Amino acid sequence: MFPMIPRPFNMQYYCFSVAMLPGNERDDVERGGKIIMPPSALDHLTRLNITYPMLFKLTNQAVDFVTHCGVLEFVAGEGKVYLPHWMMHNLMLDEGGLVQVESVSLPVATFSRFQPQSPDFLDISNPKAVLENCLRNFACLTTGDVVNIKYNQKDYQLSVLETQPGDAVSIIECDMNVSMILFSGRFIEF
Repeated sequence: MFPMIPRPFNMQYYCFSVAMLPGNERDDVERGGKIIMPPSALDHLTRLNITYPMLFKLTNQAVDFVTHCGVLEFVAGEGKVYLPHWMMHNLMLDEGGLVQVESVSLPVATFSRFQPQSPDFLDISNPKAVLENCLRNFACLTTGDVVNIKYNQKDYQLSVLETQPGDAVSIIECDMNVSMILFSGRFIEF
């Protein structure tokens, strides 16, 4: 008997922000790094014997921008995927733009470095706890992304400056050291 070898999933979809999702009450998608895919994708993925957790590389081939994500649910309309707005912005995708979705296996994160895009993030009483809690809604991180986290009804953007051991890493159930660069150029180690 031969072992089941995972085969890659590689599809193109029209992408939309979560705000376009019918019956949109899905704040949870905007708060993380996971997407909503169609039911046919799940069927296709299970027949390919894909590795778990399901992680994907998203590519806007028009500008060759890439990010990585997990999947939250398989309830999108056929031929469509729904992404957090910050992810569409990073990929320079407009509503209805084409995105390439490929299954990937990423190394488990050991380290990441962030830089808040506004000094307001450091005014939070415990930014370490807020960041750790918000990152639970992400499956992976990609160096160069600007991720959005929400705390107390306010959005904060954090630039992902570095991830180790690679430029894209899985952060599911990992022990990851975190560093943050302050506006003064100093570091905070978490």
